[in-house]
Amino acid sequence: MKRNVSLADISDGRLYDENDMVKADCHGCNGCSDCCRGMGDTILLDPYDVYRLTTGLGRPFADFLEKEIALGVVDGYILPHLRMIGETECCAFLNEQGRCSVHALRPGICRLFPLGRYYENGAFKYFLQTGECTAVHTKIKVSKWIDTPDRSRYREFVTCWHYLLNEVEEWLAGSKDEAFARNLNMLLLQTFYLTPYDGEADFYKQFEQRKEKFYAFTS
Repeated sequence: MKRNVSLADISDGRLYDENDMVKADCHGCNGCSDCCRGMGDTILLDPYDVYRLTTGLGRPFADFLEKEIALGVVDGYILPHLRMIGETECCAFLNEQGRCSVHALRPGICRLFPLGRYYENGAFKYFLQTGECTAVHTKIKVSKWIDTPDRSRYREFVTCWHYLLNEVEEWLAGSKDEAFARNLNMLLLQTFYLTPYDGEADFYKQFEQRKEKFYAFTS
């Protein structure tokens, strides 16, 4: 999801790499779950998030659409996002104790917060969002905070996915054909989300294969 705001208005003014120290560690949140509530449709899921959830919990993607995940329009295309439920509009994965029931499998945006990504020239750096998290933070290495293995491959995937979605956005913006838009969105969902992932196989290889098929269909 793109934010048309000045980086100076929402951050500490610095850009970070994985090996940098950043004041983001909230020490296990200490019972706070504010960032798990009232998020609307902003906690978007990428293919790696869905791979983690579906293979980790042994449930097909379509099963999650009944309660925990919803589909929404983002920048012109359709993507899944975590569903907020109940009077408090809390994440469907938040348990009665106010803790994440899928913490080990939590999506990339959840791992990232209160950091964000700033994309430029085919790559990205991290920035620290100010005014978003009320906890008292201490410094932690960015890579440790994000807590995702195979850092270089993950970075490559995140970058690739970002620019693939940029292309999809441009294709949709350049066409007034409703059937084309519908078919392209269905292809995106079917290729990267609805088709089951193999939990015993390498995610990144599966993603590359799916990406090739996606571009083959759209060329």
